[in-house]
Amino acid sequence: MNGGNWNTVTLIRKKRDGVALSSDEIEFLINEYTADRIPDYQMSALLMAAFINGLDDGETDALTDAMLNSGRVLDLSGIPGNKVDKHSTGGVGDKLSLILAPIAASAGVPVPMISGRGLGHTGGTLDKLESIPGFRTGLSLKEFQHILSRHNLVLGGQTEEIAPADKRIYALRDVTATVESIPLISASIMSKKLAEGIDGLVLDVKFGSGAFMQEQERAIKLAETLVGIGRRFGKRTVAWLTDMNQPLGYAVGNWLEVYESIMTLRGEGPEDVERLSCLLAGTMIWIGKRAGSLEEGVERAYEQLRNGEAFDKWLDLVGEQGGDRSVIEDPSLYPEASCKSTLEAPRSGYLTSIDSWKIGMASLELGAGRKTKDDVVDPKAGILLRKKIGEQVQKGETIATLFTNNRQSLKIAEEMVTGAIGIMDSKKQPGRLITHRVDDDGIHRWEKTTL
Repeated sequence: MNGGNWNTVTLIRKKRDGVALSSDEIEFLINEYTADRIPDYQMSALLMAAFINGLDDGETDALTDAMLNSGRVLDLSGIPGNKVDKHSTGGVGDKLSLILAPIAASAGVPVPMISGRGLGHTGGTLDKLESIPGFRTGLSLKEFQHILSRHNLVLGGQTEEIAPADKRIYALRDVTATVESIPLISASIMSKKLAEGIDGLVLDVKFGSGAFMQEQERAIKLAETLVGIGRRFGKRTVAWLTDMNQPLGYAVGNWLEVYESIMTLRGEGPEDVERLSCLLAGTMIWIGKRAGSLEEGVERAYEQLRNGEAFDKWLDLVGEQGGDRSVIEDPSLYPEASCKSTLEAPRSGYLTSIDSWKIGMASLELGAGRKTKDDVVDPKAGILLRKKIGEQVQKGETIATLFTNNRQSLKIAEEMVTGAIGIMDSKKQPGRLITHRVDDDGIHRWEKTTL
């Protein structure tokens, strides 16, 4: 801790003029803001200065450290094994946490997972979990640690005790047009994850129409920054670059995605969802020291699906956190939305595009997300796509089914989904689902298609 007592305006001016702030200066600013001695308008000015002029590695590490230590840092040393979590930068139809967490945990890796809610056009893990009747995500830290020690797995939400400075600064960034800064994004993600007391972290950094980082080059830069922070904080960190130019799987919406997760855990899910889930879970198993290589870790992940242990782990966790196990064992028990609409292909041809952003926004319109922070999410709302890019369709064939409890939203959502799907005479192959791995040794193009 430092004993500095700087003038806030002087530090804002310094960053505005492109001069790097010291770690002590950044610590002072974060501590004072968390203690309500710096107002929102001054922190907003500082964030804009950082957004425009950037932060170097030292500043990014200092910001991460200050936000990390603004609250409690969990001590999980009493739980045996290397604790490993996963973080996704957000995508449409991204239900992977619900699949890979029980896979890794059933393979012996403790998984303490603190997740977030939906943001913009992307769904949040907490919203998906809370679509399960009774499932509790608002756990105290004591409960969080108890469930982890008992099941090797826990899925909860961020509490006021975990990185409170990040929670406040994140809200400011959202309303001051400073969200897209790679250093600010990286410090936000890593401060929360490091506060979990983890030993390793696997990152799914997405690019494309449905991602926050649409350009692959910026996504690679974000992955490099995140991995660099992990390395400098002594945590084994591996990032994967994945394509979000079409939704993952077929289901978009909270319960619909839980249902697709259940089917994947039973070995009956979409190929892209299973493949990416097993790659990420396999990476967790590898860096969690339950496999001698990445390939062995991925094979172990597939085995946990085949032998049913991952699904059993998921059932146990749902019950432990208050969820209704019966709808996991038999998803047909879950009631369907009151309004349903089927969209048909207007012509024959090949599916050439599915704009993930438009699909996400249509799902939001149906009630699967929030337009304002006070909106109530409809767990039954969403979209079930029937085709992937490159597949042939016939005129009149069903290409999507929309679900909602708000009939008035259907027409707008139908137009959005129709506008998101392109059908042409010529076949177009989709982009590679997994393109790069980023780790301590650099950036590696991923050419394999069997993992």
